[in-house]
Amino acid sequence: MASPSTQQERTLFAITRARIHPISGPVIPSGTVLVVDGKIQAVGPEVAIPEGCRVIDADGATVVPGFIDAHCHVGLWEEGIKFEGDDGNEMTDPITPHMRALDGINPQDMGFEDARSAGVTTLFVLPGSANVIGGQPVCLKTAGVAIDDMAIRQPAGLKVAFGENPKRVYHSKNKMPTTRMGIAAMMRQSFVDAQTYARKQERAREKGEPGPDRDLRMEAIATSLSRRVPMRAHAHRTDDILTAVRIAEEFNLDLVVEHCTEGHKIAPLLAEKGVRAVVGPSMSCRSKVELRERNYETAAILQKAGVMVAIMTDHPVVPIHHLTLCAALAAKAGMGREAALAAITLNAARICGVDHRVGSIEPGKDADLVLLDGHPFDIDTNVLTTWIDGQVVYQRA
Repeated sequence: MASPSTQQERTLFAITRARIHPISGPVIPSGTVLVVDGKIQAVGPEVAIPEGCRVIDADGATVVPGFIDAHCHVGLWEEGIKFEGDDGNEMTDPITPHMRALDGINPQDMGFEDARSAGVTTLFVLPGSANVIGGQPVCLKTAGVAIDDMAIRQPAGLKVAFGENPKRVYHSKNKMPTTRMGIAAMMRQSFVDAQTYARKQERAREKGEPGPDRDLRMEAIATSLSRRVPMRAHAHRTDDILTAVRIAEEFNLDLVVEHCTEGHKIAPLLAEKGVRAVVGPSMSCRSKVELRERNYETAAILQKAGVMVAIMTDHPVVPIHHLTLCAALAAKAGMGREAALAAITLNAARICGVDHRVGSIEPGKDADLVLLDGHPFDIDTNVLTTWIDGQVVYQRA
């Protein structure tokens, strides 16, 4: 993403006398964050402020890194629009790995404005879960006009889905898959086909001969087979989670489980296998059979077992501006404030593969910062200012 600082005046400012939550280290009760040209230059209790630097006196207010929603559909299901803005599921074929969320997102969707006003600066936007293989997610910032400039990782994963959703969609069309067996079988065959495609390409390169005709489906799946991006697997029930683990091990895939609603039942196993989880949306009703075990304790149980956890809104299921509320409820249910805050900042960045850029307040990282008048989990706390790449993108009146 091109930093706004390359297009506007040089950014040079310091936030002083702030209670800083770096996330990567202990809380600094009163300190300074120095921002130069859209990047964090320094952070600490004592920071030298260069001449000519604009000083923002926080007067005890709280500074945190921009919040990250590790699973949502902002801009794919547009606010207040039905079919015309419904672009998250291509429900005409169960295998659509070549669909790109990037091509369906409207950056003018009101959800982006809601995100910025709530201090949410980074989103992981995925295709929906109607298809066995749904397409390629994108990780992006929440400010900008051109979606290509907002993207910070593209492609950012391969979205696949297990269980109730693909079954329901294709049962109504009287075509495969209508069972969990069918979902797993179609997924395996797609991965095998992509392996064959990749081998043919490699042999052709070795011999200096023309390779197979270009196949965008196979290319998309190959990004996951090569572990360039993770397989982001929609799975609620324990049996579906275990099928995702089984297939990931068969094909040596980097696995992130989306929702992980019954993950608390097998938390030690998931920790042992190094599976990461994006949990939620817990702040929703039990709208289908797979959600009957939904509870606020899942994130805490997984985290305490050693699973890396992020917390999602699944917007528009839960509105994007309630991300901190979702994390606060997980904290209350046993996760604790520190772990829950990491689940919407640094751990979310790690799971999304963008922790070199965002997720904590450290020198060299993007100046995606939020100034609040209290702890982000307190119900009466307000976001005062949101910065992305050192530029103000929201200012409370």
